[in-house]
Amino acid sequence: MGVDDVPMDDKAKRMRDLLSSFYSPDPSSPSKTPNASSRFATLDTINTTTFDADQYMNLLVQKSNLEGLLQRHVDMAAEIKNLDTDLQMLVYENYNKFVSATDAIKRMKNNIVGMETNMEQLLEKIMSVQSRSDGVNTSLFEKREHIEKLHRTRNLLRKVQFIYDLPATLAKCIKSEAYADAVKYYIGAMPIFKIYGDSSFLDCKRASEEAIAIIIKALQGKVFSDSESIQARAEAVMLLKQLDFPVNNLKEQLFEKLEQFLVDLHLDYKEIRYASSGLGGIPVSASSSAHEASIREFAEAVRAYRVIFPDSEQQLFRLAKELATKHFEATKQHIKKQVSSTDLVAMLRVIWTDVLLMDEVLPEAGLRDFTFEAAHDAIKQYVACRFSHLLLDISDALVKVHDNQKGVIEEEHPLQSALETSKKALVQGSMDALLDSRRLLDENLEVLSSLTDLIIEWVQEGFQDFFRKLNDHFFMLSGKKYSANEDLTFGEGMQGDKVLPELVLLLAQLSVFIEQNAITRITEEISSFSGGGTRGYENSSAFVPAEICRIFRSAGEELLQHYISLKTQKILIVLKKRFTTPNWVKHKEPREVHMFVDLLLQELDTILNEVKQILPEGLQPKHRRTDSNGSATSSRSNPLRDDRLVRSNTQKARSQLLESHLAKLFKQKMEIFTKVEHTQESVITTIIKLFLKSLQEFVRLQTFNRSGFQQIQLDIHFLKTTLKDTAEDEAAVDFLLDEVIVAAAERCLDPIPLEPAILDRLTQAKLAKNSDQSSTS
Repeated sequence: MGVDDVPMDDKAKRMRDLLSSFYSPDPSSPSKTPNASSRFATLDTINTTTFDADQYMNLLVQKSNLEGLLQRHVDMAAEIKNLDTDLQMLVYENYNKFVSATDAIKRMKNNIVGMETNMEQLLEKIMSVQSRSDGVNTSLFEKREHIEKLHRTRNLLRKVQFIYDLPATLAKCIKSEAYADAVKYYIGAMPIFKIYGDSSFLDCKRASEEAIAIIIKALQGKVFSDSESIQARAEAVMLLKQLDFPVNNLKEQLFEKLEQFLVDLHLDYKEIRYASSGLGGIPVSASSSAHEASIREFAEAVRAYRVIFPDSEQQLFRLAKELATKHFEATKQHIKKQVSSTDLVAMLRVIWTDVLLMDEVLPEAGLRDFTFEAAHDAIKQYVACRFSHLLLDISDALVKVHDNQKGVIEEEHPLQSALETSKKALVQGSMDALLDSRRLLDENLEVLSSLTDLIIEWVQEGFQDFFRKLNDHFFMLSGKKYSANEDLTFGEGMQGDKVLPELVLLLAQLSVFIEQNAITRITEEISSFSGGGTRGYENSSAFVPAEICRIFRSAGEELLQHYISLKTQKILIVLKKRFTTPNWVKHKEPREVHMFVDLLLQELDTILNEVKQILPEGLQPKHRRTDSNGSATSSRSNPLRDDRLVRSNTQKARSQLLESHLAKLFKQKMEIFTKVEHTQESVITTIIKLFLKSLQEFVRLQTFNRSGFQQIQLDIHFLKTTLKDTAEDEAAVDFLLDEVIVAAAERCLDPIPLEPAILDRLTQAKLAKNSDQSSTS
């Protein structure tokens, strides 16, 4: 069997075993005992260290026939041949590597030996050159010293002659104003003066210093002279620097002069609003011409300073930005005072003219970009202040209601007047804000034309934010909630006072007006103003009319409900006092309608007077009770009372009363509390229903004797007579009044009602008494 016939797995396994045996560890290491391995002997144990040939042969003979033994012999012979071949190849490869390493080591040794010889030769040559150089230097030393000494003497004689001639030379330079040459000569003599100025050349030094003092004064005069050219002034500063004159003092003095100009600059835009002479037909005032001339003079001074002191650019950049900053600070102060858009444009025109002048002198200062950013902030502040003042105007109109309540203002219809004033302030103020913004867009000014899209966006955002703040302000005035961001100047004087219900009613109706009228008109104006807007209404930052309408629709409903709640709470105080004060078990026989009914009716008259001022009348007719709906129209036809007239037994009367009440509940299916509408009848009816329901609950908490029950019956009968023309839903009101009587009967120890004749007589007497009091007053 050949090598190629052996499977790859067997061949790989054999190679690994071969290498393992070649690099095997110490063969003396402990291994399994023959006895132990013989117990588990197999045909595969031939490659192990514990191989037993006899046992292997016995096992092979047992498991194989003659043909198998011969085949196994052939296989093993081939394997032995292959192993020998592999072993020889492994030995040859390792031998070649050892031979190559030995040759490399020999070559390295030979190279090192040759290099050492060359280094010795190089050292000998260097020592020879050094020896010859020392000989040459020794032979030429004396001659060189002599030549150098003569040269120094010659230069010294020249300098001595120059020093003696220096005062005269400086005088000639002063006469001819050749200050640059004079400074050059004096600086050349300075080293000699430092060494011999106090001895040999004392007179020359003094005369030269006197001449230089004259030159320094002349140069200072040139620096501060506005008639000199910029180049001459810059040259004078350079000469002063060469003379070690403290130029920094001059630099500081000149810069202070520039700074003082900004300090003295008076920005009265009412006088300099037309400072630009290119406005086409607009006359230039004296003050505007003076302002432009002063700015030009300042720009030229900055130009000269930059040339004289080239390292002062950053200071000049800061100075130029301070000029623009001062302009915009003054502009922002005017904006806070509610300046008009026309005045704002005039201010920006003055600022832009000054910036262009300074930009010619300092183009690297970036004044244009700085001005665009500052104008961006100023116009954004203007738009925000415009809406803030609009909010203040509406707040002032609402404060009148509070002042009227305190008696500060006396008007016949204060709520109606305040509502109309608030509507006018809202609509007119919004239109004025849009008109002012349109003027900004119509102006042909570069600093504004770059902000066109942003102005439109700010106006839209301003209206959105304005109505949100107005909604928060409404709720703050109504006492429903208080926003932490609310400006405390709004509603000043109201924060600690009790919430006025009539003010809440006014806010509710104003919310309805905003939702139904104001938003529609403002939306139309904004559309024409912005051409559809730079952002869509779907964007949360733009003006979204649908969202504002939803907010004020909800606010109107909530505020109207709050007004009803406040008024109902006031009535509940009267009811609580009425039912908690007397002892109903010992109540005396009723003689007249109780006075608490008068208090209730007075409060209802007050409410009716308020709602009639600002709420419209309802369009639907009143819901009257008829015989067909299972209810009675008056106390005379009330089956509940007709049944009680024939009762003689207390227990039997109570039983029949309950049965009648249950029958009425099943027969009469009416909706008592419906949605409140913004109408006079709906508000009055809702309040009546609420206090009647509360009256029923108060009754259920008491225990009555017969007289107490009859007093309640009399009071309710009088209310039924007086409320029939007041409430919109008369059927529901009658039902609730009957409920009060039923509740009183349930809590009565002896529920025997008054006779109809007595009820009518006492009711008529009360009506007559009220009529007399009204005519007298």
